[in-house]
Amino acid sequence: MRIVFFGTPYFAVPSLKALLAGGSDVLAVVTQPDRPQGRSRSQVLPSPIKVIADDLGIPVLQPDRPVGDVFAERLRRLDPDLGIVVAYGHVLRPQIMEIPRLGMINVHASLLPRLRGAAPIPWAILNGDKETGVSTMQIEAGLDSGPVYHRASIPIGGDETGGELLPRLAQLGGAVLIETLNALTHGAQPTPQDETAASYAPKIDRALCRVRWEGDAGQESRRIRAFEPDPGAWTTFDGNEIKLFGGGVHDESRQPSAQCPPGTVLQAGERLSVQTGSGAMLIRDVQPAGKRRMAVSAWVRGRKIEPGQRFE
Repeated sequence: MRIVFFGTPYFAVPSLKALLAGGSDVLAVVTQPDRPQGRSRSQVLPSPIKVIADDLGIPVLQPDRPVGDVFAERLRRLDPDLGIVVAYGHVLRPQIMEIPRLGMINVHASLLPRLRGAAPIPWAILNGDKETGVSTMQIEAGLDSGPVYHRASIPIGGDETGGELLPRLAQLGGAVLIETLNALTHGAQPTPQDETAASYAPKIDRALCRVRWEGDAGQESRRIRAFEPDPGAWTTFDGNEIKLFGGGVHDESRQPSAQCPPGTVLQAGERLSVQTGSGAMLIRDVQPAGKRRMAVSAWVRGRKIEPGQRFE
């Protein structure tokens, strides 16, 4: 089968590798332009998908946006049977979706119709879901609303972070994609989604990543794990921003008081325990603004953190 592959980040890598290992004819890869990366933003690097394509000699297309007659004509000349889209980063317009003879299939990191949208992995953890998975669907004009070919689920660990869940789902995505292609060659038809069961996972913004100390320890520990390692949940301490990692519930029953309001440091040493609006939360690592991530023990010693001080 002649395929054009649309993808950008690491999540798309196992799917591209699975296609190549299965003998698919990948005519070209469409990925986002090289971007500045790193703390100084001084180094321009290719996407993970482009690195693989270059290594294997697969033609790479990197439009700023996948629109316009010039880009559409380049795809038409490839004469693809199918388009595969895995975390590409742009919404495709009908002009592009209509080019492959068999349309386009998307590999999405949720059990559709649950968690449609741009950020299903962190939202699954933030919501406290016990399982998540991967779905393959026929792409249509709506937001992740096309009919589904196949779903596969995996459990979410009780202390799993977004960074730990992502590679597991990426590998599952490659396997589910191959199953979908095999079914497609035997005439399988996708099943419409149940619109009444739809939920959404919008893009992550800065406000969502801020720790709410007045909240529940379980919810806020999930917030920290959902955004680990990137973009990182954050709060402020002594007027300065600091990111928190490795959130866990320390004491579910502990309640705040006038002497110990939410955000108060309860223990500071080899571990850091902080009061919330309901329960206490443990923090494993921190990253002060402009510095590298470090164990809380190193931060506590360096800043001489003591019980009674507060995060805001």
